[in-house]
Amino acid sequence: MDKSNDTTKVSTAPATPIIPLPQAAARALTVAGSAVALIGTFLAWTWTDEFPGNLTVTGYPGGLQVLTLVGSVLTLLFALSGYGIPGLRWLTPGGKNSPVLLAALGVFGTTGYAMGAISQELGGLVNLEPGAWVSGIGALVALIGALGLPVDQPYDAGDPTPNLWGRIRHSLTAPEPARAKDLPSWAEILIIAAGFGVGLYVFAYGIGTEYSELFIGFLILTAFGFTAVTRAGLLKRLSHLTAKHRNVAMAAAFVAAICFPFTQTNDQFALIGANILIFATVALGLNVVVGLAGLLDLGYVAFLGVGAYAAALVSGSPQSSIGVEFPFWAAVLTGAAASLIFGVVIGAPTLRLRGDYLAIVTLGFGEIFRITMNNLNGNSGPDVTNGSNGIPNIPDLEIFGFNLGLPHDVLGTELTRSGNYYLLMLLCTAIVVLVFRRSAESRIGRAWVAIREDETAATAMGINGFRLKLLAFALGASLAGLAGTVQAHVSYSVTPEQYQFAGSVPPNSAFLLAAVILGGMGTISGPLIGAALLYLIPAKLQFMAEYQLLLFGIALMLLMRFRPEGLVADRRKQLEFHETGQLDVPEDKPLPEGATGVAKAGA
Repeated sequence: MDKSNDTTKVSTAPATPIIPLPQAAARALTVAGSAVALIGTFLAWTWTDEFPGNLTVTGYPGGLQVLTLVGSVLTLLFALSGYGIPGLRWLTPGGKNSPVLLAALGVFGTTGYAMGAISQELGGLVNLEPGAWVSGIGALVALIGALGLPVDQPYDAGDPTPNLWGRIRHSLTAPEPARAKDLPSWAEILIIAAGFGVGLYVFAYGIGTEYSELFIGFLILTAFGFTAVTRAGLLKRLSHLTAKHRNVAMAAAFVAAICFPFTQTNDQFALIGANILIFATVALGLNVVVGLAGLLDLGYVAFLGVGAYAAALVSGSPQSSIGVEFPFWAAVLTGAAASLIFGVVIGAPTLRLRGDYLAIVTLGFGEIFRITMNNLNGNSGPDVTNGSNGIPNIPDLEIFGFNLGLPHDVLGTELTRSGNYYLLMLLCTAIVVLVFRRSAESRIGRAWVAIREDETAATAMGINGFRLKLLAFALGASLAGLAGTVQAHVSYSVTPEQYQFAGSVPPNSAFLLAAVILGGMGTISGPLIGAALLYLIPAKLQFMAEYQLLLFGIALMLLMRFRPEGLVADRRKQLEFHETGQLDVPEDKPLPEGATGVAKAGA
């Protein structure tokens, strides 16, 4: 029987641009509009300096003008690359036109937001100077031109005539870039270093934004710009190089992270960086439990609290009921060991549960921990934790005579208290990353993944599911306790209200779980990026604190709809959540005549 039907999707249906324009005219419009938007950034956007950023200066862009300038340059480069200009063709190894559209959307969104913010804060469009109108019109022209460019991929044959929304979404897709030719090792290492250097600059700029209007514009441009770079294939090329030189990439990332506190002149911004590392480290520990082993833990923040309380009790604080002072290394071991013990004690009787039942039990543990810390106040129970007042006045750490609470001069740059704790937490993060990476690549890590995918099948293959789940629970708890020991000293005090399931101020279990899901379960960089975003955005946009949980919910809904595998996904998740055209079951084709090895039954 001839089975020649091909059940895979074949993309052969021609696709037309959203706005029907000749290709040459569309690209010329994009280039001209981007150039006009760029020129407008050198003109005054408003007449008064009451709007943050002082946009009244001609010839010197500032604040939101800088963002429009950067976006216009990026759009120009992508658009000119489409002409095949030598020296620019390397910018678009993947998509040729979708990066142009995304960059133009970023410029239009940033410029439009700036004009709207100026009008809203100063009382009308009359407060806009000609420079703002020039950049706004230029951004609109560039967007119209980008919408007239041909799409990079034809439509799927199964849906040759999508609606307008489908056409817009399809215009933002791009093919995978072809494999690049190998370069000398020194050149590839330089590219990796440059990539991490750009990442450090963008991250430092985002943390260093001094007012909410600039930070919102930064988020708009960064979101569209990052997606444009991804569609262009540059991120794929960089990922290939980092996979090829993995140790060099890890070292470059570590060096870039070390340089961060030296780029900050405000101690508050360095403190934000330290807190981001604390919560990113805890999210990595949760990633062992959720991302690798597939155990839904809704009370994970309690392990952070156990480590913090254990370190506070042995820190030498005057309010400590124990009245001892351990050196730092002993306090770290105490916090990690206490969290590990609690992880084993809680996990042993509960890990035989699965799914929602396990989630409810862990949620209860998190609340029991907070209530217990409240009740150990000398009235409702023994006087151990000072009740709701917590343990304040935790002294700064001193490691080998180096007092982390005092500023120090390093290579002519003053390293503040927050910078000191940032570097200490960076060392802890590096240790946690190493533990996570080694665990994930080990036999135990593969067994965790097997349990996550199908525990029944894993058990049938001889895997001791309970023992390995308990090991994951204990390892994740100890990593959270490690971060908790540093958090206690950074914040000077620990109180029960810091460790809730959900709240407007991180850390909380909902925040940590959202960081893992948003970043990408089972990856290393995913929870780091997710924790950075979820901590940085509320810290910069404090006027949105009341709506934080609502915004988290909306963000997760959008993520589940458009990118369920997270911002950073491994290959397994990409294959699981997206159609690849590959058949789940190989097509049953008859053997050719004359083939050998066929049994009598015809199998």
